Amino acid sequence: MPEFMSDDFLLQNETARLLYHEHAAKMPIYDYHCHLPAAQIAEDRQFETMTQIWLAGDHYKWRAMRTNGVAERYCTGDASDWEKFAKWAETVPACLRNPLYHWTHLELKRPFGITGKVLNPETAREIYETCNAMLRTPEFSVRNIMRKMNVRLVCTTEDPLDTLEHHEKIRNDGFEIRVHTAWRPDKAMAAENTAALNAWIDKLQEVTDVYIADYHAYLTALRRRHDEFHAHGCRLSDHGLDTAYAEDYTAKQVCDTFDKIRSGKVLDEGEVLKFKSAMLFELAVMDHEKGWVQQFHLGALRNNNTRLFKALGPDTGFDSIGDWPQAASLSRFLDRLDVQNKLCKTIIYNLNPRDNAVMASMIGNFQDGSVPGKMQYGSGWWFLDQKDGMIDQLKTLSNLGLLSHFVGMLTDSRSFLSYPRHEYFRRILCNLLGEDVEKGELPRDMKLLGQMVEDICFNNAKNYFPMECD
Repeated sequence: MPEFMSDDFLLQNETARLLYHEHAAKMPIYDYHCHLPAAQIAEDRQFETMTQIWLAGDHYKWRAMRTNGVAERYCTGDASDWEKFAKWAETVPACLRNPLYHWTHLELKRPFGITGKVLNPETAREIYETCNAMLRTPEFSVRNIMRKMNVRLVCTTEDPLDTLEHHEKIRNDGFEIRVHTAWRPDKAMAAENTAALNAWIDKLQEVTDVYIADYHAYLTALRRRHDEFHAHGCRLSDHGLDTAYAEDYTAKQVCDTFDKIRSGKVLDEGEVLKFKSAMLFELAVMDHEKGWVQQFHLGALRNNNTRLFKALGPDTGFDSIGDWPQAASLSRFLDRLDVQNKLCKTIIYNLNPRDNAVMASMIGNFQDGSVPGKMQYGSGWWFLDQKDGMIDQLKTLSNLGLLSHFVGMLTDSRSFLSYPRHEYFRRILCNLLGEDVEKGELPRDMKLLGQMVEDICFNNAKNYFPMECD
């Protein structure tokens, strides 16, 4: 019987083991979407405890802890670092068959080298002190952790109002691992809350020194920030949306709606949808003009718990899978761009597993032969970045597209210890291919398969994204 978390973890056949150890394991990490704080990379932060680097901001762990009966003070509250870690250690044994159990022990194994033991209340103090001692050495500053994990490039995610001063410092420092920003303009189109949108527009006006009197001035100011992001090396946008917005609208309708926004009036649902549709199109055009890649994360139902959202704010573990219809609006949006020859490279991620085949088939409608894999069905995201979710995404893409051109995995994380998610994905990929070989469904051509694995792990992303990582 295989040992837990051995070197052959998740590799259930000889072909899988050869593919992983001889091809996947050596490939660098191209982490093209994450939420790492650029400020911490700029200052090369040194964390004092595992709680600070591992538990703070991790809503995955907080959800599990709450489910395990842990009080909020041990998640987001004022408990000490040790108390929070101890409560997480109490929760881990209850996470059997949850992906957190695998992630936890992969992240202890790399980069800390903790093997041969699992995290539980009996081992918690020893593991905590051992890892803390490592964290307090120069070898475990955030930049050195990235080096240890063979990271070649990361893309953080910033709002258009961000000054990008931290990215500038990283670049000026000569840090050899490329750190790029990704443009996340969700707040620019959030017309369902005119008060919040107006406050955001006022800040945009200050940052750009553009008097935003009307919709055209608004686009001018946004374009100025888009230009500034491009000048700082940004080549990638990201949108977190319920669904793609593609309502029909006229220029006058959108201009009138913007005037209502600036006057503080509440919009009706139709006005909100038309405004979002117009903004999403204009933002996509900006991306196309500069040769960027655009990403769409579709389907999260956010901030479900009103009481705890008011107390704790967003991104604290109260989001779930939404069930909006996706196909028709996404098709209209992509076609609207394609008709005008303004559809740039695009990655689409879904959160509802019901939509796997929808997304994998949708990208085929807009492949135009200009670039291999121009349209991408993104990796398993959020609630789907676990073993079954990854396998389902890989199988669906294989059935309806070309897996060989897939740009692979990303961390989508706020933690510098999340890079083993790439290892997790690579092991799952190699095992899936190995199973097909062992069943006679794929040829045992290790040169062909090995190249495919290396491409999905790193080369495809390196070639697809217009950011240099050498």
